[in-house]
Amino acid sequence: MGIHAYLKSLTKLERIYRCPGEFKFEEHNVAAHSFKVAQYAQLLGTVEEMHGVEIDWKSLYEKALNHDYSEIFIGDIKTPVKYASPELREMLAQVEEGMTKKFVHAEFPEELRDIYLEKLKEGKDDTVEGKILSVADKMDQIYEAFTEIQKGNVEPVFMKMYKYSLMGIKEIDLHCVNYFFDHILDEMLKDSTNTAVDIHKLTANILENNME
Repeated sequence: MGIHAYLKSLTKLERIYRCPGEFKFEEHNVAAHSFKVAQYAQLLGTVEEMHGVEIDWKSLYEKALNHDYSEIFIGDIKTPVKYASPELREMLAQVEEGMTKKFVHAEFPEELRDIYLEKLKEGKDDTVEGKILSVADKMDQIYEAFTEIQKGNVEPVFMKMYKYSLMGIKEIDLHCVNYFFDHILDEMLKDSTNTAVDIHKLTANILENNME
């Protein structure tokens, strides 16, 4: 089928639901998630640039847009499961990478194969752009979990998603991380009135490492 197979496959991302079976109030698909992550990355990259950090915008946008493309092969795996052990995470990454490579070699014309193998590879690396992607990805997980908790869904999976994502962002050394905690999270918490869970207390416990 050639390059058409790749373009057609993008539609599958609209039908792959994140955290399948768990959302009660708002469902989220991988295509929408990738768009939002690109938007978050754009904001975070701008904050870094304001602090004098040089950003490779082409790399950042490609990483953000493509970071979950491989989920067309294995679907979305819930965050607590995906990170249950380093060994499991590594195995899943190898499966994703292997299936993506097989697809590219089978469907892409030869002159585009190496280019797209680079574009579709795991984007979360030690570069500034890779770190920004990590923050942006976790930001969307926070928003997904926050919305469910805010509307009364207190299932443990969303408590864990909220916790792991906050702690993950906290561990990344970027200017935009400070911006997230000083501005974005603060505004988010002000929007958390009349909820079944005291999100202010929950957040404070997480950030103080007091939540098991």
